Amino acid sequence: MKICGNREFELLKKIGFIRTAGSPEELKAAEILKEEVEAMGLTAEIVPFEIGDAVIEKAELEVLEPYNKKYEVTAYKCCQNCEDLVADFVYVENGNEVALTDVKGKIVLVNGYMRVPLFKRLMKAGVAGFVTMSGTLLDKLDETDLFTRKIRDTLLHFGNAPACNIRISDAFEMVTQKASKVRMTVKNTPVTLTSHNVVCEVKGTKYPEEIVVLGGHYDSVPFSTGVFDNGAGSVVCMEVLRFLAENPPARTVRVCWFGSEEIGLEGSKAYVEQHKDEMDKHVFMINCDVGGPVLGYDICRVTGSKELTNFTDLGFKTQGLDCEVKQSIYSSDTIPFADAGVPGVNFSREGTEGGAYIHCRDDIIDWLCPEALAKTTKHVLWFTDTLVNAPVFPEKREIPEEIKKDVDKYLYKKELAEVQK
Repeated sequence: MKICGNREFELLKKIGFIRTAGSPEELKAAEILKEEVEAMGLTAEIVPFEIGDAVIEKAELEVLEPYNKKYEVTAYKCCQNCEDLVADFVYVENGNEVALTDVKGKIVLVNGYMRVPLFKRLMKAGVAGFVTMSGTLLDKLDETDLFTRKIRDTLLHFGNAPACNIRISDAFEMVTQKASKVRMTVKNTPVTLTSHNVVCEVKGTKYPEEIVVLGGHYDSVPFSTGVFDNGAGSVVCMEVLRFLAENPPARTVRVCWFGSEEIGLEGSKAYVEQHKDEMDKHVFMINCDVGGPVLGYDICRVTGSKELTNFTDLGFKTQGLDCEVKQSIYSSDTIPFADAGVPGVNFSREGTEGGAYIHCRDDIIDWLCPEALAKTTKHVLWFTDTLVNAPVFPEKREIPEEIKKDVDKYLYKKELAEVQK
């Protein structure tokens, strides 16, 4: 089978609409992928799993002193509710220890968005609430969007508080105008949604008991058509599946399109949990996340041994394939597999700076092309074909210690262990 970038591009157009975690649109995209698989004469299953979410009912932030002004904000999903909470307001920058010495009972503004270390410090300091900022000072109001963020389950182990997100330009005004007292109201109701993975299995002809997962997430963030991140990876997986359908592999390959990656790798976590009784049969995971930009470069990140890293790099060079290979974790669906002891790789085509955009309304198909999709697919296909048909599987089912440490750090294992004592 010859790789066809135009065919990939046409499928990318079909799923190139906003499809957030647990939404009807996400399910629609899953059904499109399933139909594409079945058109090859294969069988695909749409597998449901539950995710936590919330419905935002109210979000307000008003400066009371030394001036009076209401700002547009979005409440954090799953945050603690409050009604007309009035408190002193202070900008604590990165929320370091010195900045948090006297913030108990205050509402604080922090740089960027919320991760575990910062959230943990805020909870320990006893803040009454917090405000994060997003965007850039160059944003135009009618050309950008204010995102709704979520306090993920990992954070909730350390506490909770009222929280909202604000445009960085408004944060700039609040700081320069020395806002010192604010009123905050946030109200949200937790809900449970159903997200879905799409799974197609091609049975191995010689070693069917050894399972290699080939996957990529197909959901997007709000406001984004998510073609770069990660409709592209989804169609690359589909094109490789076409090859496998025509050329049955020696080992079993499960092609998985994961839902709800954008809210915390929920789809791949669900897959690992649903298959925990057979995870010892899973010998490898190949993931595809972001691709297709005209202006960009291909990379491969190996959550496996140095020997595999060197082999992959050498293999691409012998095939005349331009790809930067490194031993490293990648923030995507290889992580839950690595946590379960399954080594893997992540393929992606990154956009050069200013050449492609993720997690915003500018993730559109205009910046992508069939040729770039086909280029990445060649990398994935060569690697997959080589690995699944090897006479002896070349990689041990184990995670190198240095990679395991990075995975544990990514999942905040140390912090969670401390709070659970």
